[in-house]
Amino acid sequence: MERRFVKVEKGLGPQGRIAVVRFDRGDGVNAFSYQAMRELRDVPRDFEDDLDTSVVILTGSAKAFSAGFDLKDPEGRARRAMDLGALRRALKVGPRMTRAWQDMEQITIAAIEGHCIGGGAALVVALDFRFCGQGAHFRIPEVELGMNMSWGSIPRMLALMGPARTKQAVILASDRIPAADALAWGLVEKVVDDGQVLAAAMAFAERIARQPPIPVRMTKTTVNRVAFALHDLGSHMDAEQNVLTGMTEDYKEGTTAFREKRKPLFKGR
Repeated sequence: MERRFVKVEKGLGPQGRIAVVRFDRGDGVNAFSYQAMRELRDVPRDFEDDLDTSVVILTGSAKAFSAGFDLKDPEGRARRAMDLGALRRALKVGPRMTRAWQDMEQITIAAIEGHCIGGGAALVVALDFRFCGQGAHFRIPEVELGMNMSWGSIPRMLALMGPARTKQAVILASDRIPAADALAWGLVEKVVDDGQVLAAAMAFAERIARQPPIPVRMTKTTVNRVAFALHDLGSHMDAEQNVLTGMTEDYKEGTTAFREKRKPLFKGR
């Protein structure tokens, strides 16, 4: 598949052990269309048999990591007319994308400038480390749109931030999480000056790239297997909940209010 929105550059850093993956739709928003999600889902395959790359940095544009799922995407809007089987299949693209990044053997680092919203946050919590600029912010708007937070994100956020902060981040959907709070909560590992995030991530990646590759991969695998051992218990119903919430009146109200740029009025049905 030809990639329109994602570019992969390998052979960087010490002994060429660093790769940079750039996701940029060129619109300053960087929302996830289905095409963009498929491209990002397939990137980890480039590294399956790659014994030379130790670290992969994922970054967005200079202004935005991602605004999350694109509600204007034609493929996304077509979900309204799908039968249940087709809808369940369509809703698996996002979870497969995040799981593919989580399962990579290479160490992964998200370099985040600007906003990181919804699906963007879901993707970065699937990586090993997150660096962001001082002006960056995070937001999880799904609940205010009348749907659940999916893509296996809640167990990953829980591992990073704990129960209370995860509930706060997901339930209070309108609240921005500025970089300073994201650092204090454990959502990111480092905050640097705006415009310097990729350079900071590269400097950190270089330190990792100088380590012996085999035990680095083994260590990541061991930590992830232990940390994520129970994740399937909490995330296996993600797609089903997404189907169910998508059938509610509140979902219609949430998405309509978003498009009309007004506050939604939910009725619990």
